[in-house]
Amino acid sequence: MIKLAVVYLLAGLMFAGFAVLSAIDRDNPKWPGNTAFWSLVALSFLAGDRLGDLGNGVLVLGLALLAGLGLLGRSQPRTTSPEERTALSERFGNRLFVPALMLPLVVAIGVLVLKPVQIGGVPLMDPKQATLISLALAVIVGLALALSLLRQPVLSPLQEGRRLVDTVGWAALLPQFLAALGAVFALAGVGAQIGHLVTTYLPVDTRLAAVAVYCLGMAAFTMLMGNAFAAFPVLTGGVGIPILVVHFGGNPAVIASIGMLSGFCGTLMTPLAANFNLVPPALLEIPDRYAVIKAQIPTALLMLLVNTVLMYVLAFR
Repeated sequence: MIKLAVVYLLAGLMFAGFAVLSAIDRDNPKWPGNTAFWSLVALSFLAGDRLGDLGNGVLVLGLALLAGLGLLGRSQPRTTSPEERTALSERFGNRLFVPALMLPLVVAIGVLVLKPVQIGGVPLMDPKQATLISLALAVIVGLALALSLLRQPVLSPLQEGRRLVDTVGWAALLPQFLAALGAVFALAGVGAQIGHLVTTYLPVDTRLAAVAVYCLGMAAFTMLMGNAFAAFPVLTGGVGIPILVVHFGGNPAVIASIGMLSGFCGTLMTPLAANFNLVPPALLEIPDRYAVIKAQIPTALLMLLVNTVLMYVLAFR
């Protein structure tokens, strides 16, 4: 049976390739930091289950130190020049999109066709992880097709991948960190503590005050955690359900949906939502890395006010 461990193996080998290429890239003055950072990431994928909790904790601290001390730098690997890319685009035209279009096609085939397949009564792939396994297979197929079509050197995908992750930097790992943070908060009972603090120190004796605390809290926790999905169980478990639903009798569907929208307002204002707010300026080489956040703040604050009013009006009809 093909399990998720195969996907981790492929990801680990990819990051190990980035580390090796960084180690031999003397054109990047910060090559030691890049090498160490991507080596640790590769180690987490390849042997994270063998390191134990303490080992993984030390590994994460190492990643944080390398990024926090500014030891990562942007690489400029020698791949195709802008002129060569223009020539290739003119030569291949829309055929350039074929490898990318293979990704959803292969994923669909994997989920719909390969997932039910059994060999000797054993599923071909883990049914619970069929989508991720199919996505990994799609990447391999798309990569092979791209190399065959474009006739580029075998190392080109790794070099281009390294250039991309070095441009994004530590923010490339934020989804993993935030998912882990949400799980840690849930296991630690942060939601219950938040509820206790809110009821003890904040004025939630009226519905309007409770609604405002919940909406503003969702935005604030999303800014701290970088993800509304991570903040939602904390604030909803601590404020939304016990106070707005149980105590004031609010509609849970309205409260939950508008609460998520309030969290997304926080997403617009936090650097931790790197995929949306930091990556675009990095890829477009905009000098102000916080330009997207600054442009979104007025809209986010207005939406947060509207969400608060809507919840107050709609949740208690």
